[in-house]
Amino acid sequence: MILRTFGWSFGVTALGLVAALLYGGPAGLALVAVLAILEISLSFDNAVVNAKVLDRMSPFWQKIFLTIGIAIAVFGMRLVFPLVIVVITAGLGPIEAFDLALNEPDKYHHAMESAYPTIAAFGGMFLMMLFLDFVFEDHAHKWLPWLERPLASIGKLDQLSVVVAGGALALVAGLWAKDPGDVMIAGVLGMVTYILVNGLGELFSGAGGIDLDDDGDDDDDDDGAEGERAAEAERRGGPSQLALATGKAGFFLFLYLEVLDASFSFDGVIGAFAISTDPIVIALGLGIGAMYIRSLTVFLVRKGTLHEYVYLEHGAHWAIGALATCMLISIAHHVPEWITGGLGAGLIIAAFVSSVVRNRNAGDAEETASGEDKQLHSSRV
Repeated sequence: MILRTFGWSFGVTALGLVAALLYGGPAGLALVAVLAILEISLSFDNAVVNAKVLDRMSPFWQKIFLTIGIAIAVFGMRLVFPLVIVVITAGLGPIEAFDLALNEPDKYHHAMESAYPTIAAFGGMFLMMLFLDFVFEDHAHKWLPWLERPLASIGKLDQLSVVVAGGALALVAGLWAKDPGDVMIAGVLGMVTYILVNGLGELFSGAGGIDLDDDGDDDDDDDGAEGERAAEAERRGGPSQLALATGKAGFFLFLYLEVLDASFSFDGVIGAFAISTDPIVIALGLGIGAMYIRSLTVFLVRKGTLHEYVYLEHGAHWAIGALATCMLISIAHHVPEWITGGLGAGLIIAAFVSSVVRNRNAGDAEETASGEDKQLHSSRV
């Protein structure tokens, strides 16, 4: 299971570390290793949320996420995306930007930092909307009932997440931003992107788990195979295969995952410059970390971890809320990466421990009830 799930990550790690050693010597090797660990620690909550979405996707779209999605995450967001930012903000051509990254990393870093407020506004508002939509919804399991119950109650107000997120954006842009207009535009675009992608995914998912393949084929010949897959999903605690997203629904869930990954990677890409200004070293380190996040996502889905440890999803969303808040604060004030990563890791660890305690208490209650039933049966006999 471990080798099958993490095999590609192990292979990419070996190749990446060898490339780092050849490119930058022992110092380059050490920097790439540190960046990989940084990426994993900052994005663990991303893996948990990704797993929740991936669990709803058909096997075909899961494979797309693990192939094309990895290429987008590793090469697109960790290598091409920073260059695109410099091209747009500095008014350079792609070749000039790449030359600047290789030969004048300090200027390259400065160009990235100057664009950070708008990047943080976009990513922060996308993640803030994701967090607010979760906490304003009533869930069967409540990790922090003293807080989650009142939030779910006021969440009955229509579009409350938009109101709260929009108010937070206006406050940040008005009080802290040097360029309020740019921050407001980027933040609104982040909100619009979330609403659009999330809404399209729900629209094409349909009601009652209807299969919405593009060709509309609903042949009865597949009933046996669907039944077997549904039984397997039920055995591992996941949703029925009949309810998994295919066709347009799968595409928009895939698109949602990619935008979500991009929002998470913004902070990591900028923060990586505190460790190294070499774009090749950054791409290698963050690329290795991104591979492990993808593998961890698959591992959580295949093991049914989110169904077994029911508070993990809650912890991940609270960690996302903390990250979104840190990104908005960082528009005007630098927030150290160890604070961002520490908050996320701490919340997820706390949620995991709470889940373990809950499962243990539930097991003890079942054993007690079983013992009482046996004693009652014996007394009757």
